[in-house]
Amino acid sequence: MASSAPPSAPWAAPTSDPGFLTALAVYAFHEFFAGGGMVRAGLGGGWTCRFANDIDAGKAATYRDNWGANGLHVGDVRALKPDDLPEAADLAWASFPCQDLSLAGRGRGLGGERSGTFHAFWSLMTALGDLGRGPRIVAIENVCGTLTSRGGQDFVAICRTFAEAGYRFGAMVIDAALFVPQSRPRLFIIGVRDDVGVPSSLMASEPVAAFLSPALSRSIAELPAEVARRAFWWALPVPTRRDTTLADMIDDTAWHTPAQTQTLLELMSPLHRARIAQAQDLGGRHVGSVFRRTRADGRGGRVQRAEVRFDGLAGCLRTPSGGSSRQSLLMINDGVIQSRLISPRETARLMGLDDSYRLPRGTHRAYHLTGDGVVVPVVRHLARHIFEPILDQSLSSREAA
Repeated sequence: MASSAPPSAPWAAPTSDPGFLTALAVYAFHEFFAGGGMVRAGLGGGWTCRFANDIDAGKAATYRDNWGANGLHVGDVRALKPDDLPEAADLAWASFPCQDLSLAGRGRGLGGERSGTFHAFWSLMTALGDLGRGPRIVAIENVCGTLTSRGGQDFVAICRTFAEAGYRFGAMVIDAALFVPQSRPRLFIIGVRDDVGVPSSLMASEPVAAFLSPALSRSIAELPAEVARRAFWWALPVPTRRDTTLADMIDDTAWHTPAQTQTLLELMSPLHRARIAQAQDLGGRHVGSVFRRTRADGRGGRVQRAEVRFDGLAGCLRTPSGGSSRQSLLMINDGVIQSRLISPRETARLMGLDDSYRLPRGTHRAYHLTGDGVVVPVVRHLARHIFEPILDQSLSSREAA
């Protein structure tokens, strides 16, 4: 038996009347590489979007379905000019493409065609700054491979860009598993313009352990002195313990036939078969996630394996580029084993999206949208504890002056 749908997530619910939320908004933002607007969902009703951009027409259609077309510009970021962004914003967010920074990117890094769009984004930020319209806060998000891409040169280049543009910055690795039942560590770099004060309560003398990885620690330590002087650690609070598991996310989607499930089980190594046997011995209901991976076979060759986890988490959602990228679910209910692909709606829940969020038609397109997105409650946590306190202090300072 599948669990009931999870409760509504108040941070994520879109509205059929975007103008209503805009009327209540206090802060303004620009969203680049916007996808289906998950950053917008996370920022919430206190924020108004003055500009959103994505090159993907399919994602843009989903953005319009959920948020309306106001402020949405569909096209290549490299073609944008300051006049396309007529109003200033408190925050600019960019989750630029990760393909060239990931292991699959073959070392191209920021020199690659897709991840290299970071440079186009930042050129636009520089041009806005020259016109006196630079955002007070700039936030970027990407895979943790950014830290090691091209031997660490790409991370240094990003940090140097912040520093030379007059932004102090802090970097964190935040795993979405702190908020939703999905293992999804991502690098966040948040910069604040020099003329905007940062409350002392938001700056830490040491990194918060929950948001630090060995790779980030090494990368910060290896920054050139002139760049490191601009860096600090964010005193971001650790969220309260998550009370949902993968089992809470699944619905009544039809399961595979016994023969299909057996085919999946036959791809497992003895280690993973033992995990299933242990769950069967425990009795009751257990839900795990499965990925297919190519592994060495011990004889100099390669073999496809199915690997299962029963820790209450889904694996990191990905864009669908082949069989190995598609995540499956495995349910053991009183010893009976069932399997199937994860559904689009389930992936949306794992990204923190409310069930009222309108997904694109077509499984492939929905997987692509959610696998490329930003986890909604992570954005809300950053907004509540970093963006909004900074902007509130900045507003108070301007009013006092």
